[in-house]
Amino acid sequence: MNDLQFSDEIQTQRDFFHSDATKNIHFRIAQLKKLSAVLKENESKMAEAIFLDFGKSEFDLYTTELSIIYGDLDESVKKIKSWSKRKRARTNVLNMPAKSFIIPEPLGVSLIIGAWNYPFQLCLSPAIAAISAGCTVVLKPSELPSRTSAVMAEMINSHFDPGFFRVIEGGVPEMTALLNEKYDKIFFTGSIPVGKIVYQAAAKHLTPVTLELGGKSPVFVTARCNMDVTVRRLVWAKFLNAGQTCIAPDYLMIEKSIESIFLQKFIAEIVRSKFALENSNYVQIVNERNFDRIAQYLASKEIFYGGEMDREKRHIAPTLLTNVTFDHPIMKDEIFGPILPVISFTNLEDAILQVKERPKPLALYVFSDNREEQNRILSSISFGGGSINDAIMHIANQYLPFGGVGDSGMGNYHGIAGFRAFSHEKSILHKGNFFEPSLKYSPHTASRLNWIKRLMSWI
Repeated sequence: MNDLQFSDEIQTQRDFFHSDATKNIHFRIAQLKKLSAVLKENESKMAEAIFLDFGKSEFDLYTTELSIIYGDLDESVKKIKSWSKRKRARTNVLNMPAKSFIIPEPLGVSLIIGAWNYPFQLCLSPAIAAISAGCTVVLKPSELPSRTSAVMAEMINSHFDPGFFRVIEGGVPEMTALLNEKYDKIFFTGSIPVGKIVYQAAAKHLTPVTLELGGKSPVFVTARCNMDVTVRRLVWAKFLNAGQTCIAPDYLMIEKSIESIFLQKFIAEIVRSKFALENSNYVQIVNERNFDRIAQYLASKEIFYGGEMDREKRHIAPTLLTNVTFDHPIMKDEIFGPILPVISFTNLEDAILQVKERPKPLALYVFSDNREEQNRILSSISFGGGSINDAIMHIANQYLPFGGVGDSGMGNYHGIAGFRAFSHEKSILHKGNFFEPSLKYSPHTASRLNWIKRLMSWI
């Protein structure tokens, strides 16, 4: 039985929110600027911690996490005033004379549960959105990268009022206890099974939820692609973070006529890239449990290239599997590792249908210079977001909402989409007192009903 309780911590945040301090735009901007300063002061500590946790280099930490966080901070500071302004809305004939407007207001106390694969970015980017909207934040980072979690807790908890922004560390018991509390918003990044648990807990309190999950993100490569550019971009995207990326290319759907030459070029690019910890372009698998989960896929005859493993170092080499079908065990769940199954096709319509029959992925990538093929794939398959002739990089555009659909999640964030995720749009009708028609009042005559019908037909 879990005896942990966080009711006092949550009440402290609720009291802080009810003080209306966070509704002050200048307060929010000051907190965002403080967070930026704290992060910059502690970059070396963050780099050391994440390298000790799973070998991530300072280069990758900055390019895949801190640069996105700083971008979110800068944009929020610049645009929070315009995002927060009341906005005029049209008023219909039935309500004339009047004016209408919409007021964005913060939802309140928010719980943010982060993921381990990009621990700083996937915790702090949602927190930035929550702060921008005027919410208070309880942040629960993943316990798997323990040193990273500890640095995050030390940075936040020593610089921010716990009633406003608080990091609570821990594993399943702590997360379970946190989910027993009532919040005004829950934002979760992680796996589909845990996402369902979070959603069930939120339903008890009718708490709105954003779920950033995952799934098997397909890549379509047709004969009309620029093969050299496609290979270089795909090798980088697939093996970034050793494949431990929620929007990593999960499997490759390639046109049969170019499969052989494409795979030769793909292997040559892997060799050229020299993926290794000492080259600062590769990381370890986060722990032994995940290593063993990924390694089970490699005990097969489908290995076309790679397959080398070292459990002690938690290292799995970039690997290609061929002669794979959708019945193969690796095609049942998200891989979240440096293995790329390859499925060839001769008919694009058949390939599209195979993907459509499966759960909606978080991302999808199309490599083709043919507009008809691009449009056919994009219009036929439902997915969270993606790219044409690139992979992963759509997440770096703060003007694009990021989120899933179906099994890959609900809701989105980044930029103004993140502000809206933690806000409620309060609708206001402001009527004057100098004129009041009698149509809606008694007596309810046939004449008045006819006038009401006429007015409604003009709206």
